[in-house]
Amino acid sequence: MDTARVRTHLAALGWTGEILEFAESSATVELAAEKVGTEPARIAKTLGFTDPEDADRAVLVVAAGDARVNGGRFKRAFGAKPRMLRGPEVLERTGYPIGGVCPFAPAPGARVFLDASLRRFETVFPAAGTATSAVEIPVDRLVELTGAAGWVDVTLGWQPEADEAAPAS
Repeated sequence: MDTARVRTHLAALGWTGEILEFAESSATVELAAEKVGTEPARIAKTLGFTDPEDADRAVLVVAAGDARVNGGRFKRAFGAKPRMLRGPEVLERTGYPIGGVCPFAPAPGARVFLDASLRRFETVFPAAGTATSAVEIPVDRLVELTGAAGWVDVTLGWQPEADEAAPAS
């Protein structure tokens, strides 16, 4: 696998940025953050689940690196408990290998959704189709560049603490 499919997809949509490629793995949030020189939260991890509407397809949820999918929120959004793709299902249903799953030009039938945890950033870094790549994308262009079906709120762990969110008195 290489980044050619992602590069072609993004270029066709008028994106002119750079795909970052590394000699070593960037397959985890921590590794990717280290490689691109950012905080782990800005790594846009693409999580693959069995699509509740069709068990032969994937639902891809793109979330901030510090967010965790919450089963109850996922069920409210998609109508079923989350079931992560495993082993050979990952490549078959997403079009990308484990560690390189990304939201660009996924396998036919895969549905992409963007999690609200990403909205707090101007740009984020999803993978670019391999376990050794990333690409910086403006959050306001994510729907356009991924073809996402929309925004969801299925994660926890990233929200500001109640004390931080409260207005100063």
